[in-house]
Amino acid sequence: MHPPEAAPAAVATHCPYCALQCGMNLRPTPGGDGVSVEERADFPVNRGALCGKGRTAPAVLSSRVRLTEPLVRGDAGRLEPAGWEEALDKIAEGLARTRRTHGDDAVGVFGGGGLTNEKAYALGKFARVALRTSQIDYNGRFCMSSAAAAHQRAFGLDRGLPFPLEDVPRTGCVILVGSNPAETMPPALRFLTELKANGGTLIVVDPRRTRTAEQADLHLAPRPGTDLALALGLLHLIVAEGRTDEEFIAARTTGWEEARAGAMAHWPELVERITGVPVPRLREAADLFCAPATAMVLTARGPEQQSKGTDTVGAWINLCLATGRAGRPFSGYGCLTGQGNGQGGREHGQKADQLPGYRKLTDPAARAHVAGVWGVDPDSLPGPGRSAYELLDALGGDVRALLLMGSNPVVSAPRAAHIEDRIRSLDFLAVADVVLSETAALADVVLPVTQWAEESGTTTNLEGRVLLRRRALTPPPGVRGDLDVLHGLAARLGVEKGFPTDPEEVFEELRLASAGGPADYSGITWARIEAEQGVFWPCPTGSPGAPRLFLDRFATDDGRARFAPVTHRDAAETPDADYPLLLTTGRVVAQYQSGAQTRRVPELNEAAPGPFVELHPRLAARLGVDDGAPVVVVSRRGRAVAPARVTDTIRADTVFMPFHWPGEGRANNLTNPALDPVSRMPEFKVCAVRVEPLPAPKGTPWPPSPESVGRRAAARPPGTPPATVRSAAGGAPPAAPRRTGPCPADAGR
Repeated sequence: MHPPEAAPAAVATHCPYCALQCGMNLRPTPGGDGVSVEERADFPVNRGALCGKGRTAPAVLSSRVRLTEPLVRGDAGRLEPAGWEEALDKIAEGLARTRRTHGDDAVGVFGGGGLTNEKAYALGKFARVALRTSQIDYNGRFCMSSAAAAHQRAFGLDRGLPFPLEDVPRTGCVILVGSNPAETMPPALRFLTELKANGGTLIVVDPRRTRTAEQADLHLAPRPGTDLALALGLLHLIVAEGRTDEEFIAARTTGWEEARAGAMAHWPELVERITGVPVPRLREAADLFCAPATAMVLTARGPEQQSKGTDTVGAWINLCLATGRAGRPFSGYGCLTGQGNGQGGREHGQKADQLPGYRKLTDPAARAHVAGVWGVDPDSLPGPGRSAYELLDALGGDVRALLLMGSNPVVSAPRAAHIEDRIRSLDFLAVADVVLSETAALADVVLPVTQWAEESGTTTNLEGRVLLRRRALTPPPGVRGDLDVLHGLAARLGVEKGFPTDPEEVFEELRLASAGGPADYSGITWARIEAEQGVFWPCPTGSPGAPRLFLDRFATDDGRARFAPVTHRDAAETPDADYPLLLTTGRVVAQYQSGAQTRRVPELNEAAPGPFVELHPRLAARLGVDDGAPVVVVSRRGRAVAPARVTDTIRADTVFMPFHWPGEGRANNLTNPALDPVSRMPEFKVCAVRVEPLPAPKGTPWPPSPESVGRRAAARPPGTPPATVRSAAGGAPPAAPRRTGPCPADAGR
């Protein structure tokens, strides 16, 4: 009698979604064709807890929903299966042809905040060495770039959280601005729950009474776009009541007088008129923040995704500095990063103006160091290029070809119908992704690449903790890694060396390239990461890492933090007679970002089947709209249609839409690409709209199913023949062809 076969060993890794990068174990199923998720209680960030997205992440590994072979658009306008060599040849030819005809900068590269550090590093190197283009940026520009700019300006260094999450329950008060972790990163909510259990207080600033706001001791609901005025008003009260820490200000900061003058111009009654937050609530917030010896301010996309996001975050940092709540244990300002590797993704070369190690592309010493690691002439490296939205807006004009990895701007970019039109106007588009996203469906070549469970590599979570994902599963035949893609393309473009396919080998080069830079990874190894549950950067060779920053000095030349000289200004759009309401956007717990992956998971679709428009009962009554009835939301850029969700948890002058869906419910049809002058962040979080009832057509069920929304999103413009995609993934999902001329006004809605 044979002994029972041992169960396959579990592999310790991390979730593929948000910036918590929750620890999990993956156990291969018998036969090795799948994995199951198990709790990993030893990882300190989530301590075993997972949200629904993390638990169901293996569903996207299925060949039924993901790409399993390259696709090439043929003469008939259809995407058809192709071999890898043909697909790579087509991409290399398309990129090389564009460079010959229009110059190096006519080729663009667009990356993603979900790429591992190794992929982000290799992609930036590929753009600057193999393509010699300056035109590279990534969707992380839409994530926390305003917070990054404010962090750099105030502290001289940008790391989302300058302390580990475990410090949050140990502070006396947290002001959480524009963040809803109960839905965006549920395992992190426990840190706020523990804060309250320890006697601390929680203040939530959000136009909606979210699930997180329900947990707060105080909820402030300002008008969208007025967070800057709110922070200035709180600082005014603190100054007027003599609660500033003058000793800290004198010893560890500069620029206080100008910042103080800006705050004193925002007296409480003025701030109430601007924000809609009553003066007594402002005073209560100031009292709660100043009462304990320690406090923190944490921001997310709410105050950051504004055309004045850098100044807004700077005003909240001013509040911390003026009260001595920075550079001390259990106090400080931090940003809750959104995307899985949003932190590491911008540290190592995907951003238009940066080189690996968070070095500035305009710094001659930085160029010389990185060029030395790469074995190229520093003068051969191109200068800074366009930011993400500006790059997308230039498609079909100055930028004629695009290589895109791990992003879906057709759904996620502001003014999305316009960006879809720009993508369609390209001479050539190549996309590497795990699924046929709405953007991939427009490509000339689509490459199926490996996923989180099928590859090894590092990510950097919101704390600055560098983590290691381990391969647990063999990818399906026909699927290759992004590093293999870049290796193959570089060779075809005449760069035979410098693009290894082994991620650990790439990380070793990244260590050298980052050495001495602000984001120094040179002392981090894969072995250390495994042994220490992650290593915090900066970590020069021989360093233990830095879980807590700024305790002795700030990272500026003189070691002092800089106050931001800011005053309130209006959003790029304010309500008027034609557009009397404000729209804000965000996420729901069961979907993630553009939904390209989560919309393929039945359990998640059942929980969040489609878009909706959240509006206050008074507004609904004025419009004559019942809960669940279809409404159309119109801005100066487009329109979106979705069922009404009537709730008293939102301001009466504000409506909310989640942005995860394509088609007629695409919220980013409406959003404003007005850019912050420093961070180049678009103003996703506030724009002027109107809402109108929309009777459903006879015989049409409402709300439409997610499948029908997806079909409409991928439909060709009127007057053009249908197209299909034949794939080993099974079925024939629709794929919208490109280059059909200008899109009709309602394309993609």
